[in-house]
Amino acid sequence: MPITEVKNAEDLSPEAVLARATAARGDIFPEWKPLAYASPKTYHLINQTVSYLHGYHGQEATSEQLSGPMRELIAIPALCSKGDLRHAPNHVRRAYRLGLTNRALFEGAAAYASVVGWSSMTFMSLAIMEANHPLYPYGQLPAGGEPRELTPFPEMTMGRARADTANESLADAPEWRYASSIDPELVRRAAAFIDHCLVADGVKDVILGPGPRELIAIAALCTRGEVEIAVGHIRRAYAYGMTRRHVLEAICCVLPMTGVVTGQLGLRAMQLADAQHASR
Repeated sequence: MPITEVKNAEDLSPEAVLARATAARGDIFPEWKPLAYASPKTYHLINQTVSYLHGYHGQEATSEQLSGPMRELIAIPALCSKGDLRHAPNHVRRAYRLGLTNRALFEGAAAYASVVGWSSMTFMSLAIMEANHPLYPYGQLPAGGEPRELTPFPEMTMGRARADTANESLADAPEWRYASSIDPELVRRAAAFIDHCLVADGVKDVILGPGPRELIAIAALCTRGEVEIAVGHIRRAYAYGMTRRHVLEAICCVLPMTGVVTGQLGLRAMQLADAQHASR
């Protein structure tokens, strides 16, 4: 890196910090400016971290890392689950620029909804509507709005074949087998929805296979502190060929919305999953 660029990266004046953030994202929300002027180092560190987590300009991904589109398929449902209709549409527009279609966005939202509930998907609809509204001022909307054709990204071909055989339906979980003794119809309907969202009912005509969908569900579980349940989903992700780095990056995609503690809980779940594998 040229010396001038290093020097600029070390400049913690509010103007320099804001300029770097704008260059990384393309634009910034005005509410960040008071923070930048009051505590420029705080905003500098936020921008440095989020640029890495979400793969903004200047952060080059490798073949071992999650792609930009996949990161958005985790981040946008996380924002929508919080009802954040100020920032989510901006991310939708970025997803459009990366070549994601509404169908892809809803597949990601469905995987997230398997944990947080399907009402979160209505906020995805609202975020899409807002992103396509000409008066929404943040982020560039591609000409014509939503891409007509999906631009392929690496995760579309990952995680479609399981390395072992296992019962994957929610109905096979001990808790839901117990519930079935009380109300089998409830279990049938609940399991049908979750199995559909996580492709436990067999890979069909889907954009995201079971592996990538598990990455989204794992991130959602960690936001809720469900370490024990996350372990089972991590093991399923591994069975579909997802790596530890994939899992860690998926969890970290939601840190800006939920805090670094989410990452710590996710790492705890990963360690437990590793320990279970080693003991087998």
